[in-house]
Amino acid sequence: QLQLVESGGGLVQPGGSLRLSCAASGFTFDYYQIGWFRQAPGKEREGVSCITSSDGSTYYADSVKGRFTISRDNAKNTVYLQMNSLKPEDTAVYYCAAGRYSTVQTMCVFGTRSGMTYWGKGTLVTVSS
Repeated sequence: QLQLVESGGGLVQPGGSLRLSCAASGFTFDYYQIGWFRQAPGKEREGVSCITSSDGSTYYADSVKGRFTISRDNAKNTVYLQMNSLKPEDTAVYYCAAGRYSTVQTMCVFGTRSGMTYWGKGTLVTVSS
């Protein structure tokens, strides 16, 4: 069965850290670029960070650059998002997605509009004191 399953969300205080995981099954994982997206209440879904299928090139939204780190382990069919120095504005449902785009920047910037192959169901991250 083809699926992407996110985990690792939860409640954390401002300044804290979380590590999200995205486990893939049912498709050729290392054929796809993987991205993390988020959707806050009342806002559109946006790209957070994306990573290539092979050489590990990455893209980060300006809002998370220097705080979040994306990585992937093709042997485990898993992508991670390490989130440090969390802020209340990082509160959102975080989704992972798989697709094939010309660049990871294209995936993160335009992936919510079209072309994404698979989406997970999301995990909630709440940053609050």
